Amino acid sequence: MSLREYQRKRNFQSSKEPRPDTAVPEGARALFVVQLHHASRRHFDFRLQMGNALKSWAVPKGPSYNPKIKRLAVEVEDHPMAYADFEGEIEEGYGKGHVDQFDRGVWATDGDPLAQLKKGHLRFELFGKRLKGSWHLVRSSRKERQPSWFLIKADDSFASNVEADELMDAKMRESTRKAARSESTRAAAKKSTARVRKPPFRRKLSKAGLINDAKSLEHAKKAAPSAAFFKPALTQLRTEPPAGDNWLHEVKWDGYRILTTIAKGNVALWSRNALRWDEKIPDIMQAIESLGLDSAHLDGELIATDNQGRSDFNALQKTLSGEAQRPLVYVLFDIPYLEGYDLSRVALLDRKALLERMLGHGRQHLALSTHTRGNGEEAMQRAVAHRLEGIVSKRVESGYHAGRSGDWVKIKRLEGDEFAVVGYTPPKGSRSGFGSLLLAKPDPDRRDGWLFAGRVGTGFTDKTLAEAAKLVTAHASKKAPANLSGIDPLLRDARWVIPALVVEVNYRGMGGNNLLRQPSLKTLRMDKTPNDLRSTDRAPAKASRSRAAKKGPAKPPRAATVAGTGVVTITHPDRVVYPSDTITKQDVADYYRSIMQWLLPGLIERPLSVIRCPEGAEKPCFFQKHPIQGLHRVGTVRLKEEKGSQAVYMYAKDADSIMELVQFGTLEFHVWGTTIQSPDTADRVVFDLDPAPKVKWERVVAAARLLRKWLDQIGLQSFLRTTGGKGLHVVVPLNPACPWQQVKDFAHAIAATMATAYPDEFVDTASKAKRADKIFVDYLRNSRGATSIASYSLRARKGAPVATPLRWEELSKIERGDAFTLHTLPRRLARLRKDPWEGIGTVKQSLDTAIRQLNKHS
Repeated sequence: MSLREYQRKRNFQSSKEPRPDTAVPEGARALFVVQLHHASRRHFDFRLQMGNALKSWAVPKGPSYNPKIKRLAVEVEDHPMAYADFEGEIEEGYGKGHVDQFDRGVWATDGDPLAQLKKGHLRFELFGKRLKGSWHLVRSSRKERQPSWFLIKADDSFASNVEADELMDAKMRESTRKAARSESTRAAAKKSTARVRKPPFRRKLSKAGLINDAKSLEHAKKAAPSAAFFKPALTQLRTEPPAGDNWLHEVKWDGYRILTTIAKGNVALWSRNALRWDEKIPDIMQAIESLGLDSAHLDGELIATDNQGRSDFNALQKTLSGEAQRPLVYVLFDIPYLEGYDLSRVALLDRKALLERMLGHGRQHLALSTHTRGNGEEAMQRAVAHRLEGIVSKRVESGYHAGRSGDWVKIKRLEGDEFAVVGYTPPKGSRSGFGSLLLAKPDPDRRDGWLFAGRVGTGFTDKTLAEAAKLVTAHASKKAPANLSGIDPLLRDARWVIPALVVEVNYRGMGGNNLLRQPSLKTLRMDKTPNDLRSTDRAPAKASRSRAAKKGPAKPPRAATVAGTGVVTITHPDRVVYPSDTITKQDVADYYRSIMQWLLPGLIERPLSVIRCPEGAEKPCFFQKHPIQGLHRVGTVRLKEEKGSQAVYMYAKDADSIMELVQFGTLEFHVWGTTIQSPDTADRVVFDLDPAPKVKWERVVAAARLLRKWLDQIGLQSFLRTTGGKGLHVVVPLNPACPWQQVKDFAHAIAATMATAYPDEFVDTASKAKRADKIFVDYLRNSRGATSIASYSLRARKGAPVATPLRWEELSKIERGDAFTLHTLPRRLARLRKDPWEGIGTVKQSLDTAIRQLNKHS
């Protein structure tokens, strides 16, 4: 969508409004935002994301929950996505006045929104804190200078007589009173004194009957509620459906597994690998909250449906990434806990009957996975006729058991499986990135081994092609991994990579040499790692509990090779490294392997220091900068230190260097601001904004923005990173590099300037006596031999936080310096289409000009 009209109407020299080219985070749900704008006439700006812009309407009286009231909505120019974060004063020019954010959330519509607007009627749903439910935008037939619409609430379970002014908080009411300059705004100020009302909610369940139903079930057991993630029951793959009436058969829904925990009324949504999805699917969150349950565990599948009601995985992915706005449905198929009762030993048929009673006559965005009993062949034939993915068959008397017990099995219309990507072939013709991906599956005869399974070159969209190319082509080699066997001898010009990406592929059986026949890509599985494939759904059912008990607990393996290096072995992989978070040494190794392509550019061939915690992060750790006996993959270089003496330092040569240090207990990686080729000059300036314990995060954010502004004024582009601790790093690349003393003096001058200009906010000394309630602008990391935490490095602290590069535009959404962790950072990287620090190595800037500008300002 064009933003030329938006740009034409504004002078960005005087306006604080975001420019149209401001970068915004990618890969999120399509959002809506409503802003309260105190311009010459107070109004509400109603905005819906469509594509890369916000379609916008000015609603003078604000939205109303009353379906009988039509609110005028005047269409205005499209706004950039960054405007969704805008609050504050528009000081001069077009739209002068104060802007508050009234509401924000995601939205959905069944169909093409632009096509609906063209026809003059857009039907949609809102999932915000204040605005919820279904709404309409209907084009007015009146001829106006600007296109006019009516914003109307649909007559659904949220409908009421609540008005927008009644939903304002104290901040918005105060802004309204301050802005009361004209007759219209004085009237609005008077109206803003109306009593505060909460947004309407759907009618909640009557729980008494449900509790009695749960209590009366055979094998129901009284148990305390838990908000913790529970491991899901999993299916085993079969080629034919089981026979007999002791099996029921459900549709195999093509979506994402979602597990729900409710404790003390607080809802949490989890992916199957224990990642929180609350913010990803607020529509489902609201639907579950509307049940009004105090405690429960629910199991189901998140889907988007096509026009025939079939689950559409492609539509689901597009909706979750913001490319589409399809309504989502949470299809529930089990309830292992409800209102104080553990139902995991209750027969499946009884659990499903209770689940059906709980859902009643239907709840928007919640659905029951219905079933048939017996006649498995007929159920499979119906699935094939309707082009469904397949069926899931379950024993009717089975309890709910974590893992693959054999009580749940799946039968697919097409064979399909997940594979690790171990390489690619070069592109041909007009194809870009690669020709096909080379696939492997775990070798059952070697714990650390992989078996070549073939290649896949079809089924890619432009987006998945670009995403896969970015993930696999960065660190390619002509040599296949040593632990990969069964390679197709006909392969030519193959490029091999460390397994990091998992793909799901449909195929029609196995051909010669056990290679896939007619494979086609289904999706990139960003939620899985190659290590997950070793827990296969094709494994035979576990032995009965009695037999397993006789054998005793299985002993954990003593060693596990990190997939992809083929060289470094991680011993004692089960050793707990972060005790408070039950994170093991293997988890740490898997983390570094999974983010290796992001980590290496900031580490390769830079002098290196590490923090080793051989007994775990909560026991004594060691800061080490010189090599020790036993390191064979780590590079060494003799360097002069700041005081003139020489010493041998470590540096990372490649991924094997990193993994060898991880094997030796390394958690943190710290680097010099230079390379081993040019150790006498620095190519980075690092400002560490280190707050005292009582300093609020908002002050650290403000300090980073102030520092960026000052650096901009003297001609220096800067980059931002969370430290994984309390603060932020502002990093300035230098090209050409500058002598160490010049860099240190410059950094000290900037720190001293900040401390002098704002003595109540900043100090430039490390003295604890002077740092109370202030931010230390630490410039000392710019001395020769000093280090700073590397981007994407873990920290040896509770929660396993990660030092994370950010775009400046993301800063307002970050709540603390340790916001990203070992668990959440890989998910963030899977969403990103480019490195937040992309281009840092190509920035051309020197300190000479900057210092002259700094002297002018002094």
